Amino acid sequence: MSNTADSPDEGSVTPETGSPASRTRRFRPGHILTAGVFALAGLLFITSFNTAKGTNIRTDSSLLKLSDLVHERSHKNALLDESDAALRDQVDSLAKRTGGGISKADEARLTALEHNAGTQKLTGRAVTVTLDDAPPNATAKLPGYPEPQPDYLVIHQQDLQAVVNALWQGGAQGIKVMDQRLIGTSAVRCVGNTLILQGRVYSPPYKITAVGDPDKLQQALAASPAIQNYMVYVNVYGLGWKVTDDGTVTLPGYSGTVDLHYAKPVE
Repeated sequence: MSNTADSPDEGSVTPETGSPASRTRRFRPGHILTAGVFALAGLLFITSFNTAKGTNIRTDSSLLKLSDLVHERSHKNALLDESDAALRDQVDSLAKRTGGGISKADEARLTALEHNAGTQKLTGRAVTVTLDDAPPNATAKLPGYPEPQPDYLVIHQQDLQAVVNALWQGGAQGIKVMDQRLIGTSAVRCVGNTLILQGRVYSPPYKITAVGDPDKLQQALAASPAIQNYMVYVNVYGLGWKVTDDGTVTLPGYSGTVDLHYAKPVE
């Protein structure tokens, strides 16, 4: 306070008299706190109104959920892949019609490179592995094991990677995850309980198909330590696991871009 308030002027009544002059100098903290709460509430109300702009935030269709956006982009990527594949077929057809301007030796070398890169269709005997989440109400089926945490009941990225790696080790000539062919730059990633593969989103059950010798592929699956660990959760908590011999199948060629976006070759 100022000196004037602390030192009453001449003729002012002192606090001892109990007069109104003394009461006006007594500030009650409770009143100040109450006023501050109301002021803050008003500020929050105004901010909320300006943010909403008169719309219903919960139901406004213009405010897409992140999951909706992801699925929308996934659908667009699928359409672009189909368009890209159709254009590639047209280019290949025109190249064959005109001779392509290359020798037979170069054409054979190019075909081999395309085969190894996974951009061409591949036909052969195949094995399919299907992974699925456990039932949401699953309990421990065997004694001595704890009741499951939510994390125990879903397929994880390492489970899918374990199957893909085992199939490659078993001599797979080509692998398809869901409806997409894997190539050297493919990355199997999971976010929550969804798979994100080459710009597209998938939900379980997940199917992985490999062309190769069925016996060697199944032996490689059985020998994988990571899959052996996964089988514990299959037997105890009911995670899905199924291996089938599909006979002769044709894997699609990879139709996406082969450019490296996050890595560059060493010069």
